[in-house]
Amino acid sequence: MSLTIFDLIVIVGSLGLFVYGIKTLSEGSQRIAASWIRSILSNFTTTKFSGIINGFLTTVITQSSSATTIMMVSFVNAGLLNLRQAIGVIMGANIGTTTTAVLIAFFGFSAYGPGNWALPLIALGLPLLFANNPRVKSLADLLFGFGIFILGISALKAAIPNADAVPDVAQLIHNVGVNSFWMFLLFVALGTLFTVILQSSSASLVLTLVLAGNGLLGFEQAAAIVLGENVGTTVTANLAANIGNVHAKRAARAHSIFNVFGVLIMLIFFPLFLKGIDSLTHLLTGESPLNSPVTSSAYRQSAPWGITLFHVGFNLLNTLVFVWLTDFVAKLVTRLVPGTGKIDEEYNLEFIERGPMGTPELSLLEARKEVAKLGKLTQKIIVYFDELFTSKDVKFVNKRMGKIKKYENITDRVEVEIANYLMRVSRGELTSDSSERVRMMLSVISELERIGDLFYQMSLTMERKMSERIYFTPEQRNSIETMLNMLHEAGKVMNEYLDTDNAELLPVAKELKRNIMRYKESVGKEHYKSIEKGDYNIRSGLVYNDLLNACEKVGENITNVSERLSGKNVLV
Repeated sequence: MSLTIFDLIVIVGSLGLFVYGIKTLSEGSQRIAASWIRSILSNFTTTKFSGIINGFLTTVITQSSSATTIMMVSFVNAGLLNLRQAIGVIMGANIGTTTTAVLIAFFGFSAYGPGNWALPLIALGLPLLFANNPRVKSLADLLFGFGIFILGISALKAAIPNADAVPDVAQLIHNVGVNSFWMFLLFVALGTLFTVILQSSSASLVLTLVLAGNGLLGFEQAAAIVLGENVGTTVTANLAANIGNVHAKRAARAHSIFNVFGVLIMLIFFPLFLKGIDSLTHLLTGESPLNSPVTSSAYRQSAPWGITLFHVGFNLLNTLVFVWLTDFVAKLVTRLVPGTGKIDEEYNLEFIERGPMGTPELSLLEARKEVAKLGKLTQKIIVYFDELFTSKDVKFVNKRMGKIKKYENITDRVEVEIANYLMRVSRGELTSDSSERVRMMLSVISELERIGDLFYQMSLTMERKMSERIYFTPEQRNSIETMLNMLHEAGKVMNEYLDTDNAELLPVAKELKRNIMRYKESVGKEHYKSIEKGDYNIRSGLVYNDLLNACEKVGENITNVSERLSGKNVLV
């Protein structure tokens, strides 16, 4: 028998069915467990050991180490995980991805016929597909994905001929043994190439298991290919991190170091480790994949389980070695990916501009971080205007005017970019809570952008004051400086609220707003009395009044941010 073009198309189609199934399964489980995953990764990943456990659990739930590593990169990018915590999550994800191999071996090569569960799972998911509840629809995706996942394995097994049908191919493969360093590297490279091309370590793994189960790959060859697949899976994280910040790049490089160096270590112990796995497989299945001919039924029964155990054993052993080297790896990647060492004068979106769009829950988390960063930028504008107002150096004042103009333009741009991102998130299936968070963030960025506009208008007022040689009395200057100090304090409370979501700060923010309004009313009355008495000219009074009114409006906008965060007065 020879393989035709049609046979190859059927094989590719079967592989596509498997990939689509595991993708649907992964997306459904991510949507169901997104808030829980966010919680365990951001709140409980405090040590490298808890990080390993959480990375393992997350990957088991999502059935995708790529999804876990992209989440991990996103969390590092968003500042929720530090580098050492992220390395722990990577180790756990590598162990967690081995459960996919166990599922493939069980549903594809078990003697109990679990492959018959595919259609019943799809039948269970069918009525749920028409539900209005997004969570129930996600459960339908999970069931459909699981069923298609099993169908894909069965279709691939049927599409790929066994060794008896293509004896010449089987003999050729059998003759290419992994008996030298270069042959070992060749099969590792093949596994890496498979994973990079397919962009799925699960797809390359199922292909390896089916080829071995059909007698077309020897045990040593398949084991070396699996090592290459562990290297290839790091490409996904690195692609995601290349458009992230320096911390995300370091986390992704740590993933590469972990897997690549693990493979290099395995090179030394490969024959010994393979014999150990063979003994364990013989104990569990009663057959030896290492000593059975590839054309025998004994090999076909034991090889998939032997490769699965090899995959599990490698990642467990690799973690046991590198868990003690976490600090060393963290220092190494910090040197490999150094920071810029520059103050971020040119404001750039760190978290969402071109980062990977994950599930809505994770995307909103990143957007929330960007909103918090925008809040800090408005605080800078307050400081710049305060320096502008108090300085008598004309050159310095002009520089501060330039800064305020620049940052006002940035707030305009960032408001649009965050809003566009939130609109993209809204196109997905959102829970009512997530929809509320989108509306909240849209209203918050609108308030923050208004603060930038108001200070820019105030800087233009100051420019007019200087050009027309208008002077304030000491009382006027003190009043404006007091208002600016109160705004600075209110801005600090607002940014603390943006960072922590601490609802106890809302009363503090409201009290600061009342103080600003009371003070403005008090100095306003004094201002009109002074005008009536003729204590200063009308032009000075107009400029002074404009600045007081603008400061009061800024105070309102700052407090509005806190109210939006608390869910009060949210615009719809």
